[in-house]
Amino acid sequence: MYSIIVVPPPTTEDEGTGAQYRLAPGERLVFGRSVPGGGLRIGHDGVSRRAGEIAAHGTFWTLSNLSAHQTYVVENPEGAGEHIKVAPGRLDAPVPFEFSRIVLPAAGDLLPVEVWAPRHDYLRGEDGTDGEPTAPAFSVDRTKRYFAVLAALCEPRLRGAPHAPLPTMDQVVERLRPAWPAASRTSVQWNIDYLAVKLRLKPGPETAEPGPRLNGKKESLVSLALRFDLVREDDLVVLAAPSGRALR
Repeated sequence: MYSIIVVPPPTTEDEGTGAQYRLAPGERLVFGRSVPGGGLRIGHDGVSRRAGEIAAHGTFWTLSNLSAHQTYVVENPEGAGEHIKVAPGRLDAPVPFEFSRIVLPAAGDLLPVEVWAPRHDYLRGEDGTDGEPTAPAFSVDRTKRYFAVLAALCEPRLRGAPHAPLPTMDQVVERLRPAWPAASRTSVQWNIDYLAVKLRLKPGPETAEPGPRLNGKKESLVSLALRFDLVREDDLVVLAAPSGRALR
């Protein structure tokens, strides 16, 4: 079974063909400006002749940076800006993202090489039934208005733009109108404040000590929600017009 799928950047000679490279566990793919047959040729003068190597290891993959001077960045397009850096000469750096984008700096251009790791292994069976159940890490109710507010804040980055600016308060209100016609700036701000306390980004009013307010509250909420998958792309359905059931 293939475990890694590599999509070349648009500067390659395969442009327009939809070419993909599929690697099974144990297989490797060398990429660069001048590589042997079977490798991924990237036809750009700013890419090293032998720039790097991708290796498939079952449910994950590694990246070797074979260039002499250039650091590569591997981004997580589905996250909140997470990335790792692979320094020149670094071999077999493990990449933790299911969907990744290797960014190759090339004489003023940034060339994206997309890598998918769709294969997963999971623990089989259920947890033991003895004793008390484990408390959830984050308790959120997807039928509540506060969750719709959180989904609206996360939406731009869930749609594939990891560094997209967060929506303004007015944009959030407008986005919520189909599911929550009475939404207003005041009610949205109340829910943001509620989420900050509920997700323990700030103490509740009964225990808070005098001091500065939490800065970057929206950014902190979105970062936490996306890092721990509190909101996923399929959760954006809560922003649609309700079918007989309104948000509470």
